[in-house]
Amino acid sequence: MYVADLILRRGFCFYCSKLYSMDLKSNEPFWLVKNGLLSSYPSLKQNEQCEVLIIGAGITGSLIAHQMLAEGYKTILIDKREICNGSTSATTSMLQYEIDVPLYKLKQQVGAEGAIASYRACSDSIDQLEKISKKIKSKAGFQRKDSLYFASKKKDVSWLKKEYAARKKAGLEVIWLEPKHVEKKYHLQKTYGAIWSKQGASVDAFNLAHELLEFNAKKGLKIFDKTEMKSVKYNPDFNEVLLASGFTIKADKIIYCIGYESKNLINENFVQLKSTFAMVSEQDQITHKNFSNTLFWNTDEPYLYLRSTDDNRILMGGGDEDFQDPEKRDQLLNQKEKKIIKAYEKVLPSQPFYTDFVWAGTFGETKDGLPYIGEHKKFKNSYFVLGFGGNGITFSVTGMEMTAAYLKNKKHHLTEYFKFGR
Repeated sequence: MYVADLILRRGFCFYCSKLYSMDLKSNEPFWLVKNGLLSSYPSLKQNEQCEVLIIGAGITGSLIAHQMLAEGYKTILIDKREICNGSTSATTSMLQYEIDVPLYKLKQQVGAEGAIASYRACSDSIDQLEKISKKIKSKAGFQRKDSLYFASKKKDVSWLKKEYAARKKAGLEVIWLEPKHVEKKYHLQKTYGAIWSKQGASVDAFNLAHELLEFNAKKGLKIFDKTEMKSVKYNPDFNEVLLASGFTIKADKIIYCIGYESKNLINENFVQLKSTFAMVSEQDQITHKNFSNTLFWNTDEPYLYLRSTDDNRILMGGGDEDFQDPEKRDQLLNQKEKKIIKAYEKVLPSQPFYTDFVWAGTFGETKDGLPYIGEHKKFKNSYFVLGFGGNGITFSVTGMEMTAAYLKNKKHHLTEYFKFGR
């Protein structure tokens, strides 16, 4: 999941023009503790001007900045907190082409062309992310992995086979595995069949984002943390951003990479906030060879997901529910941890799980599992790259291509499916 914020988040409501708090995470996320403070950047202490201003310096903002520098734009990136200390410090970084809404259902919602194109875009994004990792000589542990989507109940088999057929018809590389084959290869118990896919990966997104920023800072990207946008004056040819410090940034274009905090900015019901729970085990717990090479998730609602980390831990999570408030969410930590471990033990009893880190957070869920990438009629000279659900990172890679096209006044074939008001 694409989970949430490390400390108290303060959001600016564009319409009511007042600040309010949004506390979206509890406990220390694994990646932040593991990596520590990799780098730090100054706050903005003077007025600035640029061609492209990116707001939000997580993995999404880092990828978009990478694209903007490659396109030759004079670019500034700002964040109101420490760089990458929002969602990126806590994402589980399961890089999947599979979208939270199954392909056969998505075809019913948006049509076959849009559904297949969205799945293919996520698949292509994994390939693109591997190329980016190699180009910047990343040490963030990008690793190719298989994906196993397994039925946790007998009643799920019929629709999972329907999903398998839809993917097969779309030309996606998939194989149906019977329960005995799942058990033999992965030692999973009490499964009722699964879709195996070759296309998947994992990465330390926190580390990768820092690497992208360092790489592009050397090429001219200006980065400022603890620099908060307070308001924006939208002019016909440029936007003037007023910062909380009183300084301003004049930008030809703004690209908002602020995830579900966009709910503080856009007064519309376009995304539903969900609480989610994640944990990682102690080191050296993985005993089954094939476990390390695979992403696992099941058909439960909410689904259980599992993967290994590059330092031989088990990462898993689930237990999603509607976000109410931080206190109620945090009170569920122990209960959710026990529930998720119980679900894990049902399918993998031969590999014990000993918790080392556990945290709770918030992510955004859209009605069709698709992101919002593109323009909004109330924000002139601006674009949004909002990758929600379990595909936040892969959608962000697609956003690189889409924003590059928009800045050149070119059309993109996914615009209609990722637009606001769809």
